[in-house]
Amino acid sequence: MTEDPATVRVQLEVDLAYAVEPPGADFIFNIHPARTPRQAVSDERLILNQPIEASVETDPHTGNRYMRLRGMPGELRVSYRATVDLHHHRAEPAQLAQVPIHMLPLGALGYIYPSRYCESDRLLRLAMKQFGQMPQGYVRVQAIRDWVQGQIAYISNTSDATTSAVQTLVGQAGVCRDFAHLMIALCRAVNVPARFTTGTDYGANPALGPSDFHAYVEAYVGDGWYIFDPSGTGIPMGFVRIGTGRDAADVAFATIFGTVTPLLRPIIRAVAVDDPAAGFAMPRQTALGVSTDSGCA
Repeated sequence: MTEDPATVRVQLEVDLAYAVEPPGADFIFNIHPARTPRQAVSDERLILNQPIEASVETDPHTGNRYMRLRGMPGELRVSYRATVDLHHHRAEPAQLAQVPIHMLPLGALGYIYPSRYCESDRLLRLAMKQFGQMPQGYVRVQAIRDWVQGQIAYISNTSDATTSAVQTLVGQAGVCRDFAHLMIALCRAVNVPARFTTGTDYGANPALGPSDFHAYVEAYVGDGWYIFDPSGTGIPMGFVRIGTGRDAADVAFATIFGTVTPLLRPIIRAVAVDDPAAGFAMPRQTALGVSTDSGCA
């Protein structure tokens, strides 16, 4: 394992707007970046246009940070700003072996089972046929990522919030959420813990649309959780991790209880600081394994 001596600093902005119907609505937001020893969050600012209180709590198991508030009838605008420093760990892929089930840490066990959108139990035969004879570890996970990219076309409006990994495989099209679900299901089918991760789509081609939240994969190999982008649309070294879960059902950026209409699509900005003299490097593509998780030594 090697450390990248340079830090990737990302200035993050999130703007959300809703029309709230009487008598009001409860919101649970997951828009605050996680804090780990490899991802530091500073200069946080939250602006609400309503005179209401918001509380932010951290899940002790996942590190996800949830903001809860009660929106009053009328327009609700949420603006969040933060500086996020990513100090990546890197490793040679060949050095990251698959961890036997009996040696997995407790926190990884929940990510080897099928889940609502990642039906790994239905993909066992396919996974073993395609990847069962390959060397285990990071290299095999990378092969799963490449296979998913080759099988699935990135096409907007070809799936919805209920589309599962198996449905994506049949339809052969989807968006980042669908790519992530399929890759996770195949990883779990060969006993590699894999989790659904939400962040920002740093580096995505503007032709795919404006900046947005992004779904990617973290797989547990070697000494920790490593980043994989099965959609291939972004630059993983620029991803700001927000939440992790078994699948998309666990990490929606907004869960709403009440009658609410979005006034605009989420506005996401993730701008990297290019200042080598200050120790800040621009995100770049790399063939090394990359992690910002605290599970890496």
